[in-house]
Amino acid sequence: MKKVLFVATVTRHINAFHIPYLKWFKEQGYEVHVASNGEEKIEYCDKHFNLPFERFPLKFNNIKVYKELKKIIENNHYDIIHCHTPVGGVLARLAARNVRKKATKVLYTAHGFHFYKGAPLLNWLIYYPIEKIMAHYTDCLITIVNEDYEFAKKHLKAKEIKHINGIGMNTKRFSKEISKEQKDKLKEELNVKKEDIIFAYVAELNKNKNQIILIKMIQELKKKCKNVKLLLVGDGNYLEKYKNIVEKRKLKDNIIFLGKRRDVPRILSITDIYVASSRREGLPLNIMEAMYMGILIVTTNNRGHRELIQNNKTGIILKQNTSKEMTKEIIKLLDYSQENKKMIIENSKQNIKKYLIENVQREMEKIYLEFM
Repeated sequence: MKKVLFVATVTRHINAFHIPYLKWFKEQGYEVHVASNGEEKIEYCDKHFNLPFERFPLKFNNIKVYKELKKIIENNHYDIIHCHTPVGGVLARLAARNVRKKATKVLYTAHGFHFYKGAPLLNWLIYYPIEKIMAHYTDCLITIVNEDYEFAKKHLKAKEIKHINGIGMNTKRFSKEISKEQKDKLKEELNVKKEDIIFAYVAELNKNKNQIILIKMIQELKKKCKNVKLLLVGDGNYLEKYKNIVEKRKLKDNIIFLGKRRDVPRILSITDIYVASSRREGLPLNIMEAMYMGILIVTTNNRGHRELIQNNKTGIILKQNTSKEMTKEIIKLLDYSQENKKMIIENSKQNIKKYLIENVQREMEKIYLEFM
């Protein structure tokens, strides 16, 4: 029986993004194996190797993982190895060097290079040389961000370089219609009034996601229109820090920390403007979901946001990543005519279609068939 191995640093990455592809390989008659760190159950997986991957490539423990992975690869005679995440990608490609000579094909999906225009120098010093070397052990390098694709074509010598539109947004959880009664009930639970303008951001509370911009934006916006509410969905190591800032700035009535939620579609259904403040992104699923739900979007300027949003056509991208700039753009957006707002939303909903799982899966299947 033919075999395929998926490799990622953590099991939750496999469960979040790759189950449709595991299923597809099963349907083609393959035995499906996964190597990742984490004991979570994986659907359509015949064998899971739980390996203690470390997220930072230069960690000593990764030497042990490399040796174990090399044994697994050499003992199982895989037809295809598809690796993901920076560390999973590096270790799998190193471990598969010998078996590539025996016709095993090695694919690597870059979910957003850690080196990019404006990235910290340390990222360039660590990740760029590694990717440059690893490209020589890659039969197909797959990018999901156009900027990465253009960079890879010029600077990385993989056997083949291909581009797909993301990893595929699954719309199942958005298929259930949310009634007016459900929306009103949620607003009541959150103490949101009928006249409130509701902003939302679904992201981990950390340095990169940079929610401080949104907190300051609400403070500025409050001076012009008092009926503003910001819903921050997620938790993280900046939660207490942000809560203290909100309390000191007397914004507790305007900013609501919702923690992790399973009802994101419900929250988006009552959102007027989706705001995203991150410093860097690969291809952000949260923006895709807001686009799919038909919400006006205002984002900071980074490669992931630029990939999805065309300024003034499918949303607003800031010229400068500051709270003042965001406040200014939101005030302008609120003054747009209903026709203009509707046009932006329609453009956004059209643009997101190519990123949906059924379309991306077709792109990915074509690549798999080429290497099978």
